[in-house]
Amino acid sequence: MTVSELSEKNIFEAINISDPDREIGTPFCCDLLSIAMGKAPAGCSWVTVMSNINTLAVATLADAALVVLAEGARPDESVTAKAAEQGVNLFATPLPIFEAALKIHELI
Repeated sequence: MTVSELSEKNIFEAINISDPDREIGTPFCCDLLSIAMGKAPAGCSWVTVMSNINTLAVATLADAALVVLAEGARPDESVTAKAAEQGVNLFATPLPIFEAALKIHELI
């Protein structure tokens, strides 16, 4: 499944789509940036509540296909702008982390 195809399901709110054709891999759930930096698999859909600019840096380093901000976490304007600048696909949802990851897992 691609980022664009996931967006069309209207399960999550698309905040930034820079690479709509990017294939989404297995969900990865983690709120510790240091762990995510070393363990997030390339192409993953990273589900987290960390909505700061450092999350985007880790997503780029880990080559995550998508970051999903769960539990109602929202990026501020600077994070949204940086996501567009760095080409990070960024979605948001009020769902709990596990449920958001499970929805992605069911679709891929």
